[in-house]
Amino acid sequence: MNSLPADGAQADGTERRPPTAWRHSRPPRWLPRAAATVAVVWIAVGVAWGTLSQLHDLAVILVSSLFIAFAIEPGVNRLARRGWRRGAATGVIYGLILLALLVVVASVGALVVDQVASLAKTLPDLINSLSDFLQQHFKVNLNQQLSKLESNLGTIGTSVAGNALSISGTIVGSIFNLLTVALFTFYFAAQGPDFRRSVCSLMPPQRQRVFLQVWELAIEKTAGYLYSRAILAAISAVAHGIAFFALGIPYAFTLGIFVGIVGQFIPTVGTYIGAALPALVALPISPLRSLAVIVFAILYQQVENYVLTPPLSAKTMELHPAVAFGAVLVGVTLVGPVGALLALPVTATVQAFVSSYIQRHEVVESHAFDEQMAERRRAKKSGTDPDDPDELDDPGDLGDADDL
Repeated sequence: MNSLPADGAQADGTERRPPTAWRHSRPPRWLPRAAATVAVVWIAVGVAWGTLSQLHDLAVILVSSLFIAFAIEPGVNRLARRGWRRGAATGVIYGLILLALLVVVASVGALVVDQVASLAKTLPDLINSLSDFLQQHFKVNLNQQLSKLESNLGTIGTSVAGNALSISGTIVGSIFNLLTVALFTFYFAAQGPDFRRSVCSLMPPQRQRVFLQVWELAIEKTAGYLYSRAILAAISAVAHGIAFFALGIPYAFTLGIFVGIVGQFIPTVGTYIGAALPALVALPISPLRSLAVIVFAILYQQVENYVLTPPLSAKTMELHPAVAFGAVLVGVTLVGPVGALLALPVTATVQAFVSSYIQRHEVVESHAFDEQMAERRRAKKSGTDPDDPDELDDPGDLGDADDL
């Protein structure tokens, strides 16, 4: 009788192999190394992200300085071509900008001081009139609400006093950031050619051409944006100043300058924010005049959107209003208030660069374009069609694809 084979051996004496399931249950040899690599990469990404988060303010300062330098570089280049040293040309432009800011701040500051003093004198009468109006029409006892507010003033004052050091630190930090932006802007504008040459020396020739193309587009779009905003701000200041003067509002032209600057350099809602101050100034004089200020600001905004802005944007920045609004929202979300100012020139630069590499195709005939063709024919008859109208009578001719 044959004896049973020993453990691990077969009947013929050979060693028995483990089942397939046991062989594949072992982890692959590359798995520990891959896990270690993933862990190292994860830690490196975390460290890099933390470092970038700490350097967020510096990145915003550098980007802001770069785009301000883009805005003033055409002026610096023009003076440099006339024999000026780039440093001196940048200094002259800095001086003009500083002088304009001082004039605006002094004018608006005098207005604010005067209106605060006037409001302090008329505030009791305004509160009494408002209290009587609310009590008579809405049965709201304003005096009771004011007494509760007075009881909380002590707590509010203590909180403000406790945060005074923090507020002072914020102001000092903002001033330091402005000076830092001015310093970097001066470097980028005065040493622009040297800076571009240094960056290009790190790239192969083909990438150098792309880099220089993007740089030129950024200068063109940013400077165009600034100059178009300045022109629109001047027109808005004159129009609002005349309207405020006709309404008998004090500091009419100073308020017009304020509305023009705020309305043009705060995207989307700037006009309405700027109109708030003259409306408040007109309120003690007459509520109807305050309402007239708001109505005029709304009407002027429509005239600006449909009459003044299109011919200027056609020569500077061609951005659809929806694209511009979305870009502002993205800029505010990513960078903050500074992003609202940088969003439009950045978006215009990206759009111009990408569009130069996109191939356009002939558009097929479709009833979806009937309304556009009818509008183009009306423009042809009125002589305001900006494109070549020779063959617009042909329904199949839809013009340049850029117009769609």
